[in-house]
Amino acid sequence: MDNLHDNGLYPDYKAYVTDTLDVGDGHMLYYELSGNPLGKPVVYLHGGPGAGCNTFQRRYFDPEKYLVVQFDQRGAGRSTPKASTQANTTAHLIADIETLRQHLNIGRWLVAGGSWGVTLALAYGERHAGACEGFLLRGVFLGTDVEADWFLDGLKKVFPEAHEDFSNQVGGLKGQALFDAYFDQLNDPDPNRHVPAAQAWARYELRCSTLHPQDGFTGGPHFDAYALALARLEAHYFKHKFFLQPDQLIRQLASIKDLPAIIVQGRYDMVCPIQSAYRLHLAWPDSKLIVVPDAGHSGAEPGICRALREAADDLAR
Repeated sequence: MDNLHDNGLYPDYKAYVTDTLDVGDGHMLYYELSGNPLGKPVVYLHGGPGAGCNTFQRRYFDPEKYLVVQFDQRGAGRSTPKASTQANTTAHLIADIETLRQHLNIGRWLVAGGSWGVTLALAYGERHAGACEGFLLRGVFLGTDVEADWFLDGLKKVFPEAHEDFSNQVGGLKGQALFDAYFDQLNDPDPNRHVPAAQAWARYELRCSTLHPQDGFTGGPHFDAYALALARLEAHYFKHKFFLQPDQLIRQLASIKDLPAIIVQGRYDMVCPIQSAYRLHLAWPDSKLIVVPDAGHSGAEPGICRALREAADDLAR
């Protein structure tokens, strides 16, 4: 395919619709449509919670074959109010996805997402299986205490330098005390408290997300806004156990088990280790698990990009 870029993605293409949707509770969702208006509908659910959608994510999908729907979840990206935790739960986000589908007059769509986007895709699918044609999932996160504890503490086994910087932001605290301090600072209305905490949280996650660790996240207004939404909303969802019952996503898989699913997972994903992807695959016998041997967590890893694009091409057929 000579129209593909070196990272295996389709060249960038612009949205032909950008708009907002009032979903109640004072929240306005930003959304955009790109690709072929008559193509196969796919909704891409971004990670975080709080990371927001970006133009990179649509490039997994052939613009001639797909109608790509992207939106910023409550409190994220260009949705308003920014970084808001009010009326912001998994149930609210599920309802928002369904409201958007109905608003766009889409019958059924492919549901795709990465990281927290996998959690949300599964939760949405299990609630609205009739609206789903299948799933494309990357970097599996199942919303369990074990996974949250790994992010907050276990990652120091692989990224001790990054974790030490993360801990030092709150005076070297560890474990529950570390999380409680971050939660307090991130929700403080004073920017002198919540901005540095958000920067430290976001840098920690970014430094651990790629096969070859990245540094040099210098900040600036754009990064600071991204970091605050990401960190505050992640901490909010961590605090409330992602608004899920224990092991809910695996226990309720029966409603979507007959739908096609492709799972793409980096072998060296340290943010969402492969154990969860493998567990999901075993619980979903007809799913296809693609393990990328030279990739971490990020959806921008070259091997992840190629695997997702190839999987999307397969699902289009």
